[in-house]
Amino acid sequence: MISRNLGSIAARCFSTTVIARSAGGEPNPNALHFHQTYTTPYSGMLPSSGPTEVANMCQAINQAMDITMKDDDTAVVCGEDVAFGGVFKCSLGLREKYGKSRVFNTPLCEQGIVGFGIGIATRGSTCIAEIQFADYIFPAFDQLVNEAAKYRYRSGDEFNCGSLTVRAPCGAVGHGALYHSQSPEAYFTHCPGLKIVVPSGPAQAKGLLLSCIRDPNPCIFLEPKILYRRAKEEVPVDDYMIPLSEARVVVEGEDVTLIGYGTQLHVLLTVAEMAKEQLGVSCEVIDLQTIMPFDEDTIIQSVKKTGSVVIAHEAPKTSGFGAELSATIQEKCFLYLEAPVERVCGWDTPFPHVFEPFYLPNKFRCLEAVKKIIDFRSGRAN
Repeated sequence: MISRNLGSIAARCFSTTVIARSAGGEPNPNALHFHQTYTTPYSGMLPSSGPTEVANMCQAINQAMDITMKDDDTAVVCGEDVAFGGVFKCSLGLREKYGKSRVFNTPLCEQGIVGFGIGIATRGSTCIAEIQFADYIFPAFDQLVNEAAKYRYRSGDEFNCGSLTVRAPCGAVGHGALYHSQSPEAYFTHCPGLKIVVPSGPAQAKGLLLSCIRDPNPCIFLEPKILYRRAKEEVPVDDYMIPLSEARVVVEGEDVTLIGYGTQLHVLLTVAEMAKEQLGVSCEVIDLQTIMPFDEDTIIQSVKKTGSVVIAHEAPKTSGFGAELSATIQEKCFLYLEAPVERVCGWDTPFPHVFEPFYLPNKFRCLEAVKKIIDFRSGRAN
């Protein structure tokens, strides 16, 4: 079954390559997901004054943890290799600044890392626990779903571990294959008691991470690792927070709503430009920011205006979070829809290596979904 599915992907690879060539006659290196540009400034809720500096997402996350460690003397950072900065160097310099009793390595045991973090949080301290790759968060699934998420409920609010934040690099990076490329957000959105957040840039990452750390509920903060150094922008130096469960409209439009988060937001921004130039279609682009609880109001308002939706994420299509968004839109906006909701996602296979660029919901696949919607609305659908 798996070999047949991968063969199907190979067939889709051919058709995608044809699309890439047809745009200019020659193979276009920008057709690949990883030649996307990630430079869109964050236009959300940031301090109106104060100094800023250019930072990538890795540095912005480091700043958020630094601010927390400075302001909260109970705060600790733990995980595999975090004392040395971590694999991606997000915690670089924190051990030297705050000491080995507050920034320390753990054994290679994700269940132990999260369990330890729960214990710290229930005693009133703040814990920022790092899972080195989101692909390896599954050994900690029981701790997150049956302990962290339910601690307040099962104790009648006598105890809670709301001061626990679990950070994990997620998503495709160009060469990660099946064990270093997954996007596991949908597994956790099915569990009441957890908040799931995915940033799409540096300034956003800093403000959202500070909000997660200070939120009274346990949070999972999934960081698209390809953005760690590819996304750069002016980031406020001072402390600030971006509210959770509030989506942002990045680009306003009239014809089609494009919904994404994390890396996929940047793909959809490019799709919006392509749709305008090639099809004369005005797309509204929404960045969810918080996956759960997500901002229904912003989505519903946009869909009622445009009447059409494309939802895109890297995770597989079946039972991906796009399915929940699609169901919500169908329930709340049925009479406003002028075309079926389109989902452009990863394929329902293990994450491949050699076929990785074609597994991903790149700009060509997303643009085809926009075309399909326009054809349906104009009566040209097959």
